Amino acid sequence: MAINSFLDYILLEKKSSLHTQKAYQSNLEEFQLFLISQGGTAGLEEVTYSEIRSWIVFLIQKGNTTRTVNRKVSVLRSYYKFLMRTGAIARSPLKEHKALKTAKQVQLPFSQDEVSQLLNSDHFPDSYTGVLQKTLLSLFYYTGIRRSELIELKLLNIDLSQGLMKVLGKRNKERLIPLLPEIKAQLQLLLDRQEEDGLLRELGLFFITEQGVKLTDSFVYQTVNDYFSIVSTKTKKSPHVLRHSFATHLLDRGADLNAIKDLLGHSSIAATQHYTHSSMAKIKEVYKNTHPREKKK
Repeated sequence: MAINSFLDYILLEKKSSLHTQKAYQSNLEEFQLFLISQGGTAGLEEVTYSEIRSWIVFLIQKGNTTRTVNRKVSVLRSYYKFLMRTGAIARSPLKEHKALKTAKQVQLPFSQDEVSQLLNSDHFPDSYTGVLQKTLLSLFYYTGIRRSELIELKLLNIDLSQGLMKVLGKRNKERLIPLLPEIKAQLQLLLDRQEEDGLLRELGLFFITEQGVKLTDSFVYQTVNDYFSIVSTKTKKSPHVLRHSFATHLLDRGADLNAIKDLLGHSSIAATQHYTHSSMAKIKEVYKNTHPREKKK
């Protein structure tokens, strides 16, 4: 079946994550169900642009944002490009399609005060879960790693003696991240607690539950959301906002954009430049305080 071949291609040749593969599969199946509900066929090879437009209208009427709709259509576009590459179709029904215009989203990072207030607090219970949650929050902020990278982090990829951590990022791209003394101490604290509690480690993972198994996406997300709700009134409180905060705070303190790019594991500088918008207030302040023509009061 063409969809199965496409999903194998996404995972094996494009080196995308299992999470991405599942998202693509869900997207294609959702479109198939829509076609069936409209009296059409589940086969996607003969689909016309008119049918895709009907799906787009249906998605918007259901309350999906234009950003979400564009993402779903992007999956279809990738699928039809694959079909063209394999010779299954001669022309993509999305060849003339233009993405819907989206409103520019400004995602606010946590402030340095909010992060310090939380990590220096006594909000974390003196239990294994409390130590675990403080450690994962600290690692997010000290290294800027992604949620999936933290969950999949292996014990053998952390060298506390050298102060280095090897991270396997998107498309299996490896990068080394230095560890500051404070996060090294917190990581060691978690290791000591795991040993004290006699936890058996699943698949060599560094972060494990009390049962010794891998953390779930929802557990990690909920940890960030619950704890930062104590110190922050920001609407969005997620692992990505912590990653955003890491980059923004480095930039605010004068870090080189290329260095931040390497730490975050971005493939291009364009992705990293997104964080410069959050630092504009700081940039203006530096400009005002240092330009020779600015009159000092």
